[in-house]
Amino acid sequence: MDSHPTAHTTAGARRPATVGMLCAVAYAATLIGQVIPAVQGILSYDPKDVIVVIGGFIYGPLTAVLISAITSLVEMLTISSTGPVGFLMNVVSTCSFAVPAALIYKKARSMKGAVWSLTAGVAVMAAMMCLWNYIVTPVYQGVPREVVASMLPTLFLPFNLVKGAINAGLTLLLYKPVVTALRKAGLVDASASGNTGGKVNAGALILGVALVVTGALLILVLLGVI
Repeated sequence: MDSHPTAHTTAGARRPATVGMLCAVAYAATLIGQVIPAVQGILSYDPKDVIVVIGGFIYGPLTAVLISAITSLVEMLTISSTGPVGFLMNVVSTCSFAVPAALIYKKARSMKGAVWSLTAGVAVMAAMMCLWNYIVTPVYQGVPREVVASMLPTLFLPFNLVKGAINAGLTLLLYKPVVTALRKAGLVDASASGNTGGKVNAGALILGVALVVTGALLILVLLGVI
């Protein structure tokens, strides 16, 4: 017999509340991303992946899928003009980044594990989006497949690597503060942050800032600003 039923009941009640809050924050991040111009009018930076992968780090890959699907659905119904195709591409992009990262981090809950998991997430997402853009973009945009194929190494791959690097950097910077705030609010258990607790990891901080700054500069290059 469970000797602590109240504790398990409380934890079960906190999780939906936390996931709902993360969905709201992810949607707010999407709104913020709307102010950033799209690269060549078709590729948009979306910071909601940061919140999705944080949810995946806390609760696992299935939660990352849930947050991604809910946020993308709300986006489709409110601010997006791309319909079901945009919804599909959003979910594929976010999940291909967050799910591998959450799977690896589940097995290695440390700062080193976080870095490796995010690196894997960026690589998988970049590869997946090359495939999906090759399949979907010619049909959706009415562009010859040969043209899309020629853009994969020069536009789609660089953009997704840069976007992934920025989101990986932001995750390294924000994960500990977010989990600490959720823990203080009583929404997650003390173990949710794995072994990343304690003092701020200077290496992760430097790496996160470097990724975000470098990625932002590369986005400006792709936009033709610099």
